[in-house]
Amino acid sequence: MNRISDLLGPGDDPAVPRPHELRAADVDRERVIEVLREAVADGRLTPAEHEERVEHCYRARTLGELGALTADLLAPDQQPVQTDVRPVVAFFGSEERKGRWVVPPRYTATAAFANVTLDMREALLQTGHARLHVNALFATITLIVPEGVRILMPANAVLGSKSNNVPPAGAENGPVIEITGTLVCSGVTAKSPKRPKLRGFAARRARRQLRDN
Repeated sequence: MNRISDLLGPGDDPAVPRPHELRAADVDRERVIEVLREAVADGRLTPAEHEERVEHCYRARTLGELGALTADLLAPDQQPVQTDVRPVVAFFGSEERKGRWVVPPRYTATAAFANVTLDMREALLQTGHARLHVNALFATITLIVPEGVRILMPANAVLGSKSNNVPPAGAENGPVIEITGTLVCSGVTAKSPKRPKLRGFAARRARRQLRDN
């Protein structure tokens, strides 16, 4: 399941694992194996190298061990599992974080005359409460989060806007993303992905269930 709450890790405490030390899940191994499969298919890996890396993949315990298996195959922003927690910076352009990436307890996004999209549907939060600090000037910040996440927006908006379109989380102790910072002539929007439209028999069954309830 692509729920952030299923993948909570530790924070900045010295006793807490860093992003590359977080335990790997089966979904992380599957992503790496897919990259290795493509690499042997197009000749970047020999069959022997592919077999060796797949064996290491199944034995890997941490995200760092998995990352080492694809580090020479893809650019950093294309890695199947991304443990780089550097701040997002965008000037006069667009920047996006998506896929399987680690969200640290404190994260910064700086944008001027730009658009920043943080897609957290498959992300891993290190802690149950992440603070996103934004510094935006004539910019747009968009967060896409899975259901079950609670959004807080105490950020200051100066001639700007804040829009929280994420459905209320059912559990009070679920993961929280708090957006702080300053928006000058800018906007921040948090939303959940649209559910696929039901068609045919599935749509009729859903309407029937609504009537019965």
